[in-house]
Amino acid sequence: MQYRRLGKSGLKVSTLSLGAWVTFGDQFGEDVAYECMKRSFDAGVNFFDNAEAYAQGEAETIMGKVLKRTGWKRSEFVISTKIFWGGTGVNERGLSRKHIIEGTDAALKRLQLGYVDLIFCHRPDIHTPIEETVRAMSYLVDSGRAFYWGTSEWSAEQLRQAYGYAEATGMVPPTMEQPQYNMFHRERVEQEYAMLYCEKGLGTTIWSPLASGLLTGKYNDGIPKDSRLAHEKYEWLRQRMEQDGWSEKIEIIKKLGPIAKELNCSLTQLAIAWCAANENVSTVITGASHPEQIDENMKSMEIVEKLTPEVMEKIERALDNKPAKPQDWRGV
Repeated sequence: MQYRRLGKSGLKVSTLSLGAWVTFGDQFGEDVAYECMKRSFDAGVNFFDNAEAYAQGEAETIMGKVLKRTGWKRSEFVISTKIFWGGTGVNERGLSRKHIIEGTDAALKRLQLGYVDLIFCHRPDIHTPIEETVRAMSYLVDSGRAFYWGTSEWSAEQLRQAYGYAEATGMVPPTMEQPQYNMFHRERVEQEYAMLYCEKGLGTTIWSPLASGLLTGKYNDGIPKDSRLAHEKYEWLRQRMEQDGWSEKIEIIKKLGPIAKELNCSLTQLAIAWCAANENVSTVITGASHPEQIDENMKSMEIVEKLTPEVMEKIERALDNKPAKPQDWRGV
């Protein structure tokens, strides 16, 4: 395993990490979560991602129990949670100061932790002034409930507003963003945030490196009965993927197959390694529905060094979706 600084901070996170969205809660209980976290930790993973919304808080409860079972030292691991969807009450969601503080305290209780290392605003809240959110998140850091705060799926403009207010008032600015990033979803990480990496030292903890499983290749011939998309509760995800050019993406994935074969790896490992090869990615959040997937995901680190410029060019030709660079008008 390799470790990278989270943006310009001094914190180091494993290049591959484990998220709780798929494994913790719902159809998977504490024992599966324990085995997945233990295998990840044994492979060098030190960052585990969670959210108050995952399984309506059950994911945090399970992670807290697992951490007690492992006996790991608190200094050995990095835990995150995300605040936005805490319940159905009028003040139990969003990024008001009230929900940020109450939601964080509830999350810490479920996790059985005194603090989380990272805390995210799970989405932007158009009903709350960014100034109020920045003050509340800065307070969480100053009060010791979290060490660093960040955002998830905020636009570059929203991030600039947050940075500007924090810098003008002496508040703690965001350290990281958690955007979706994969071979089919590139613009935000590669283009929109480009200047923020150097100007602000923004770190990224990217999610969905496999495009909800599409990049594993298991959906090339339809939806297997034992897959996540076959479950009724994920019908919304299946419909969204079908509306988002499912057939066209399957054809692209078939073009990636020979490249993975040349590298002696699976499509899953190729897709994860491709994300990790981006120097602006601090960590790639992986998921698993059973422990064996952890082993396959972790082997992706062996593929990163095989992604030479020549191999990356082959991948680009197959994808044919590289975000455009800014126009250089000096050459016109």
